[in-house]
Amino acid sequence: MAMDVSGTVVSLLPLQTGQGKNGVWKKQEFILEMPGQFTKKVCISLWGEKVDENKISIGDKITASINLESREYNGRWYTDARAWKIARQTGVLIVRYHLHLQRNPSFPIQTQVMTCRFNRNRIS
Repeated sequence: MAMDVSGTVVSLLPLQTGQGKNGVWKKQEFILEMPGQFTKKVCISLWGEKVDENKISIGDKITASINLESREYNGRWYTDARAWKIARQTGVLIVRYHLHLQRNPSFPIQTQVMTCRFNRNRIS
């Protein structure tokens, strides 16, 4: 089952690595807090090269595309939420400024809207 979940990264669990039959593996788990009337948290994992491709930090606002999978082990069921794509959320900053035409005071003030994309402390 594939789905998208959005929220804020509130915790990074320790990076796990190991050696398997297919070579070296690594897994990064993180806790995503999803807003709503009742805040929910979910543990999501990144595997392999996805760990290096998606450097995430506590406080990042992201949308994670995940696959849910359950498996049975020794009579118990375990569910894994594995991310296959991470998208950083960007806000939209709307800046308005007025241009008054000095030559014709009867002309109405013009408003221009400029949209900037920002990510953390950087505005572009």
